[in-house]
Amino acid sequence: MAIDPNAVGQKGQPSKRSWNSKDALLYAVGIGAGTDELQYTTENTKDIPQKVFPTFAVIIGGGGIPMKEVGSFNPALMVHGEQGIELLGEIPPDGEIESVGECSAIWDKGSAAVLEFTSESRNVATGQLLLRTKTSLFCRGEGGWGGDRGPSDKLEFPDRSPDKKLTYSTREDQALTYRLSGDRNPLHSDPSFAALGGFDKPILHGLCTYGMTGRALLHGLCEGDAARFLSMNARFSKPVIPGDSLTISMWIDGQKALFRTENQNNEIVIDQGEFSFS
Repeated sequence: MAIDPNAVGQKGQPSKRSWNSKDALLYAVGIGAGTDELQYTTENTKDIPQKVFPTFAVIIGGGGIPMKEVGSFNPALMVHGEQGIELLGEIPPDGEIESVGECSAIWDKGSAAVLEFTSESRNVATGQLLLRTKTSLFCRGEGGWGGDRGPSDKLEFPDRSPDKKLTYSTREDQALTYRLSGDRNPLHSDPSFAALGGFDKPILHGLCTYGMTGRALLHGLCEGDAARFLSMNARFSKPVIPGDSLTISMWIDGQKALFRTENQNNEIVIDQGEFSFS
């Protein structure tokens, strides 16, 4: 069975996900946070209550999507295309959410299909909506049925230097830490498996790069205050190799910003970034 374009609009079954303080701390060090971010990397520092990085939403959110209903595709030919998150409150260090997802779009790119899923998550304890996610998957070899190609609009970045720039270095073993938050794909840890995908060595998780970019936005535009981080959407454009350095450039327009992330060779690895904050 191939991709079924008629799956657009179908919803999945509600899915619950719980987490604890240790999960949030592990995610924090997985995206490179350290001793100058103790509110995110410790739970027992004097006079510093534990906070949770907003991009932890990609770990706990996104549940309840109707993946089976969209048909079948070769997972080895699937890559993460875009990722968006929206926060309607701070993520607590311990909690449980219930998520319901929907297939919001399926686009025919000719040589590939793009699957788009959205998901809403409510805090089980309060009943309040906590976060939303949007995920696009690019499935090579699954297009060509004559469907709509979808939007092709691109953000226009200002013709000036960025207002803020932050650079983070990734560790050689970064992926080995990040994988403990749930994504155990051997593409990020096993050299022989990475070679099958055409890579000289294991690559960093795209959502780890996304998390490190979110860290830069949090500190660069929100003064490290997770309550001010409202939404983030971006496109993955090139793999990152553990050990690379990442420079996040931000162009500010009021309470919104455009951003992109480049490696040490000035190659864009995250593009078309949009961010909103308070």
